[in-house]
Parts: sequence; structure tokens; C-alpha cells
Amino acid sequence: MKIPSSIWTLLIGIVLTLASIWYGENHGLLPAAATDEAVLVDGLFNAMMIVSTGIFLIVEGVLIYCAFKYRRRAGDNEDGPPVEGNVPLEILWTAIPAIIVIGISVYSFDVYNEIGGFDPHAIHEAPITQESMTMPGHGSAIAATLSDTPPSTEPNLNQEKSDEAMQDPATAEVRNADQIPQLRNAPGVGSVAPTIGGSPDKAGKSPGLQVNVTGLQYAWIFTYPETGITTGELHVPIGKEVQINMTANDVIHAFWVPEFRLKQDAIPGRQSEIRFTPNKVGDYPLICAELCGPYHGAMRTTVVVESQEGFEKWQQEQLVASKETLNKAIAVNPGDLSPNEFLAPYTKDMGIQPEILHQVHH
Repeated sequence: MKIPSSIWTLLIGIVLTLASIWYGENHGLLPAAATDEAVLVDGLFNAMMIVSTGIFLIVEGVLIYCAFKYRRRAGDNEDGPPVEGNVPLEILWTAIPAIIVIGISVYSFDVYNEIGGFDPHAIHEAPITQESMTMPGHGSAIAATLSDTPPSTEPNLNQEKSDEAMQDPATAEVRNADQIPQLRNAPGVGSVAPTIGGSPDKAGKSPGLQVNVTGLQYAWIFTYPETGITTGELHVPIGKEVQINMTANDVIHAFWVPEFRLKQDAIPGRQSEIRFTPNKVGDYPLICAELCGPYHGAMRTTVVVESQEGFEKWQQEQLVASKETLNKAIAVNPGDLSPNEFLAPYTKDMGIQPEILHQVHH
């Protein structure tokens, strides 16, 4: 019995759909998800993998079938039949990709909004002006003009956030904000401090923990305003929303933890913000994802997610270690060593490379 082509099409469609869904959910391309936000990003990635797998199988399947079915037979030297096109088919294969792209775009925006990346009020902070688009004189690049807005009555949010962070003595010791002017946000020309705030269900609520992060060539320095702790390794408690307030002392760096599915730039003169809620205990690599100099590849550290009890114990250990280090510095330093030379042996306990001290000092 000959099976109708419509039945074959239905059966092949079912098989392709099941194969696409299975691979989209079991591709194993991503590291383990370790934050609440990562689950949302993984859902979007899996959906795109399902669609991509289905399209790949259909296109390659039709290509292989046609190459075999319509191959030139031995002794067949005639011209192929003329094909003048099929308008309904062309409309179909144009409409389907358009629908898929629009669907993924809507899904992507929804995920971006759910992790707190969309602020509908930000676009009104500093609208584009004629002055901001004026070509600068003396041969300067137009990018110099776009780096800041003209004098304005609008509040300088970067300056306000910088002043707030600098109230913490530990942060003030690390950052050289007094040497880097805090630029105004100018959404109209695409010049802003990148922010991924709290998700809609946490909007208006204070995060469970705030950490000030400073990027510099070639290290991350973490300061905890509530305790005054300074360290080269980020420790956070599980299940508590963490807000990272960061900037850079020299060039652009990028705060990226693959298991968190979040990446944010640290930009000189701008105060970036990112929030996440860790949900899995473990040690995760923190990588600079922005080419920041010849030793960019070595700008790595660790994010330690631990229980609340473990986090509190770590804080106590850091406070005790800081006090002991200070006592030793006062009592033992003979005076003929510079601060950088004397403190270098102790930076290992803090996870800070000794050569970073000189850059922090200056």
C-alpha cells in the first residue's frame, strides 16, 4: 500500500519536532545555572536551540533528499525543465522566518525585562539635543562629543552614585574617582551607565547585600560597605539578592560569570549596576570579557556562593585578618620599606596580586 505524501509529511514533521525539542532541552552547551536569572536566560537559549535545530534538520534534509532524488542519471543529457517560481511558496518561506524572528524578539525582551534590564524611565533622563550632535573642534572625533552631554539641569546620576560609594572608606581607598570625571548619562546618543536592576517582583526593594566592585588592570577589587572588608575574591550568600555597584579605574572591563548568565561592563566615569540572586553553592570563575590590555587573559578571580552561616564566618575571618595585618604593619614595619613593599606578602591572603598595590596607590 502506497502511503500518501501528506501522511509522510506529517510523520516527518512529528519526528523533526520531537528531535528538535529533545536536543534543545539536552544540548549540554551551557554550564550549570547558579542564579535565579540564569533559569530565564536558559529558557530563551533552549527555545532558540529548538527552533534552530528544527530549521537545520528541515533545510539539510530537503537538500540531501533533492540531491539524491533529482541527481543526473546515467545517459541523461537533456536540459532540466524550466522553473518560473512559485509566489505562494515564496510568501510562505518569507513569512515563516519573519514570524520566528518576531517571536524570539518578543521572548528576548520579556526575559530582559524579567531580569531587570529594562527601565522605561531611563530614556527620558537626558534626551538628545542639537548641541550634543555638534561636531567638536580641533579635529577631535565625534565620539568625544558623545561621551558626555552639554551642561544640563538634569541630575548627574553617575556622580550621585559615585559619591554614595565613596562614603565607604574602603571603596575610597581603591577607586580614583577624584581623577575620573563622572559623565552624565545620555540615552539619546547611546551613552549611558549600563544597568541591570532588580526584577519587577523586587522593584523598589533593597537588595540583601551590596558590594562595590572596582576593575583595574588587571584585577577585580571588592569592597563591602557594611563591614569595610576589601578582598580580591567575591563572596556572597545563597538565596539573597546581591547588588553589584561597579566602575573602572583605567579602561573598560567586563564583569562576566558564565554560570550566572549575566555580563556587565565596568566603565571609567560611569557607575554600572547589576543584580542577581545566587541559588547554588559553589565556586564560579569571574572573567573579564573585555579586552583591557596585554594581560587581559589573566584578569580572573572567583565568586564563592556559600550558606549564610559560611558567609558570616568568612566575614569574621576577614575582619580579624585585617586587624592582625594592621597591627603587624604598625608594629613591625621598620620604616625603610615602602607601603607597597611591606604589604606585598599579605596580599596573597586577600587574593590580590602584589603588583596591583602600586596601581591602587596611584
